[in-house]
Amino acid sequence: MLMTPKNNIIIGIIIALLVAASYNVDANPIDFVQGLPNLGIVAEEMLEVDSKYIPTALWAMFETIQMAFIGTIVGVAIALPLSMFAARNLNSKYVYAPIRALLAAIRTFPSILWAILFVIMVGLGPFAGVLAIIMYTIGFVAKLQYEAIETIDSDPMDAVSSIGVSKWQLIRYVVIPESASHLLSQMLYMFDYNVRQTSILGLVGAGGIGFYIINYIKFFEYGKAAVFMLVVLAAVLVIDWVSVKIRDKYIIKSQHGMEVTAKSN
Repeated sequence: MLMTPKNNIIIGIIIALLVAASYNVDANPIDFVQGLPNLGIVAEEMLEVDSKYIPTALWAMFETIQMAFIGTIVGVAIALPLSMFAARNLNSKYVYAPIRALLAAIRTFPSILWAILFVIMVGLGPFAGVLAIIMYTIGFVAKLQYEAIETIDSDPMDAVSSIGVSKWQLIRYVVIPESASHLLSQMLYMFDYNVRQTSILGLVGAGGIGFYIINYIKFFEYGKAAVFMLVVLAAVLVIDWVSVKIRDKYIIKSQHGMEVTAKSN
């Protein structure tokens, strides 16, 4: 990109805004540098890993994955029909506007706040965490999916609509197949995100491995917390590897197939 006077002005404005925002949040590089030795102390204590906690960490990680899996699947199952109602190319504004408002309200609350609300409702434990994950998944997957639906080429939709099919048939034979790869990608992303996020929900007693991590950190037992954090890291790496394999087989391959079809036409 060529550096034009207009681009220079935009970059200058962004830098000025960055400096102003940093001042307003009391961002001080000197404090950061002075705090580095404290980080070194914590890192040194975390290297003292106690292996006897590994079985407990593995079981807690298994519970975390279960919570993320249930929350992701149920959340996507609820989000998919909502995304159909929220798509502007499938409904009138009297239908999609209130649905979008509802989804925006759901997204307003972060998952940890949902967890607090559900802990109040159903008590401490994994069930509150699962409910929080479901709500968070609904809000974001529905938004991503209705945006994907709105990018579908209008030609096949118009062609199918012209032969007098019902809206359900249009959704079944055109909308869902055309947006399936997006949905699969969103599911993989949300599951990966929910596994990480579930590790935080233990802060409010919503179950998962985060319950142990937060409690050990609270009492400055960084060596014990490190065991659980290493298990989370290993689980995330495995999930990332599986996600890449699934994307390579089902998403990227299908997109290449669409490209070949488009070129042949």
